[in-house]
Amino acid sequence: MDVAGRSGEMEVFVCVVEQGSLSAAARTLGLTPSAVSRVISRCEQRMGTRLLLRTTRALTLTSEGQTYLRGARRILADLAEVEQAIADKGVPSGRLRVSASLAHGRITLLPLVAAFSERYPHVRVDVTLSDEVVDILAGQADVAVRFGDLPDSPLTARCVGETGQVVVAAPAYLARHGTPQVPEDLARHNCLRFNFRRANPDWPFLRGGEVVSLKVNGSIECSNGEALAHLARMGAGIARVRGVFGGGGD
Repeated sequence: MDVAGRSGEMEVFVCVVEQGSLSAAARTLGLTPSAVSRVISRCEQRMGTRLLLRTTRALTLTSEGQTYLRGARRILADLAEVEQAIADKGVPSGRLRVSASLAHGRITLLPLVAAFSERYPHVRVDVTLSDEVVDILAGQADVAVRFGDLPDSPLTARCVGETGQVVVAAPAYLARHGTPQVPEDLARHNCLRFNFRRANPDWPFLRGGEVVSLKVNGSIECSNGEALAHLARMGAGIARVRGVFGGGGD
């Protein structure tokens, strides 16, 4: 141990007080008792006052020693904090708020979160699964995984994959109400929709290389794609879903 600097002297002094004797502090610090005694004497000589009253049985702090002890502990704690901050520089830490649609998040995102958390244990991952689109600019999330085009925004977007959309209905519903032959036929059907505000509530279809948006209506609205897909399976109406089943909102 290097006891030449003042921080080293402070560490020796604090150890002596906490151990209750010069010999015990020497064993803890890996020094000789005479070396510890010289450090304490050097501190006292520099400050021109006694810090410890030493007898054969005990050590007693003087009032100046008590003041020095408080300051030494504070300085050593600050030094340790600074060194730890430098040592941790570049190590990801803090809270990461992630938003994703319910079905896609459950099937695709959560396995990645588990692996991410194991790799970066100092990051606290806060996952919210909801088909309602969150406002990142308003501070509701740090990163979001969503479907569709990004509206004009200062946000940075990266395509991480592609997924298709399908319009589905149960055979029982089609038997009762007929099967739509063209997208415009949906105007006569009970279309199951989301119940939250969306950038584009219409249903888009690709026709001749161009996207055509059609207005649809229905008697049931719901908050997530999985629920809409389940309602469609029960014959309640026609739903527009992503992925395997009910992949969520835009």
